[in-house]
Amino acid sequence: MPKEYNRSDRVADFIKREVASLLQKELRDPRVSHPNVNAVVVSRDMSNAKIYVTFLDKETAEDAKEAIEVLNGAAGFIRSQVAAQHTMRSTPKLKFYFDESVRTGEHLSNLIDRALYGDKS
Repeated sequence: MPKEYNRSDRVADFIKREVASLLQKELRDPRVSHPNVNAVVVSRDMSNAKIYVTFLDKETAEDAKEAIEVLNGAAGFIRSQVAAQHTMRSTPKLKFYFDESVRTGEHLSNLIDRALYGDKS
């Protein structure tokens, strides 16, 4: 039986596509370079959306702090641009977060590789 694809998931996918496109085409701030939208989580009541982003040139949350602040400062503009692209009654408030899961996954993968290499020696 296929898994349900509920409304909050559909809205999250839509917001992810639109925000990624806007960040690539519209945002011209040098403090925000090469953003990548990894995930969007929309609350059940559709009032808030957490947007998890990474940057090619920033490794840690501390490095990305300024870029995240810039994105959160531009959240109103981004929200208005997203709202113009759909017919929903309201658009969720956007909040940007640095996604640490990518770096954590790389770190764990390196630890596993080292452990396997150590077992072979």
